[in-house]
Amino acid sequence: MTKIVVLDGHTVNPGDNPWSPLAELGELVVHERSAVTEVVARAHDADIVLLNKTQLGREAFAQLPRLRGVSVLATGVNSVDLDAATERGIAVCNVPAYSTASVVQHTLALLLELCHRVGLHDSSVHAGDWQRSIDYCYWKSPLIELEGKLLGIVGYGAIGRRLAGAARALGMDVCAAQSSSSRAPAADPDPVPRLPLDELFRRADVISLNCPLTPETRQLVSSARLALLKPSCFLLNTARGGLIDEAALSSALAAGQLAGAALDVLSTEPPSAENPLLYAPNCLITPHVAWTSLPARQRLLQTSVDNVRALLENSPIHVVNPGYAAQAR
Repeated sequence: MTKIVVLDGHTVNPGDNPWSPLAELGELVVHERSAVTEVVARAHDADIVLLNKTQLGREAFAQLPRLRGVSVLATGVNSVDLDAATERGIAVCNVPAYSTASVVQHTLALLLELCHRVGLHDSSVHAGDWQRSIDYCYWKSPLIELEGKLLGIVGYGAIGRRLAGAARALGMDVCAAQSSSSRAPAADPDPVPRLPLDELFRRADVISLNCPLTPETRQLVSSARLALLKPSCFLLNTARGGLIDEAALSSALAAGQLAGAALDVLSTEPPSAENPLLYAPNCLITPHVAWTSLPARQRLLQTSVDNVRALLENSPIHVVNPGYAAQAR
């Protein structure tokens, strides 16, 4: 009987998103969390492995002789050694676009919090400041109006495009960074102006990172690029923490090189107590939750079921290791 092993299922289903559709495809074993040292023992007789952030590296692949396919419970696939999978003829699949609406909504929430500091004002009212005020209103920080400001999007994929539409609804202008992976196709019904990355950093009032983490994009937000920003600029990151040089951003915030940052991701998660952004001024951080609405997780699970079914039928879909696709042809 086909054996399906989920190595780290807790964040996908903490109790409200049942695994039953996956269990219909074979013998299912779900682990809430798995350390790297537990992967081989838990997946040694698995035909299909599903994982989110648990690392599946070259050494593990070499010790999993039955493995036929891997389905990543996410869009990003940094947790899997794609070259090792390809060498062993194993397809690696992901789940594209399941969280677009939720991530865009969270990105807007971060931006609006930077602009209006709703939490700060709510805490002030509950601390009695309004009761003691001699005026009918007061504000603890300047409120920022977004109409007419320029949003620069780095990574103009599904999330970037949806974010552009939401920003326009707020009256913002939108541009996107030029890159080989995010050029607008000729038939793009909603094109936006494209700028070289450094020019985007110079001109934008708000920058949103929505690109994958690759060797080319790692720490693209460097000290040199931070020096290009307007002092009034906001930086948003709901993509991957490794896109930012965190020490450089912390220093830039302390020096007033930008007005604020709002991040849903950090380079190491959970972060260590030494992460400089935990102590940086004007830096909002949420714990990688943009993708976690129940509808998004339900879509994630349904597409993962489709991935597993396709793997078992030897017709994999959403394959992300291009070498495997070339072999299949």
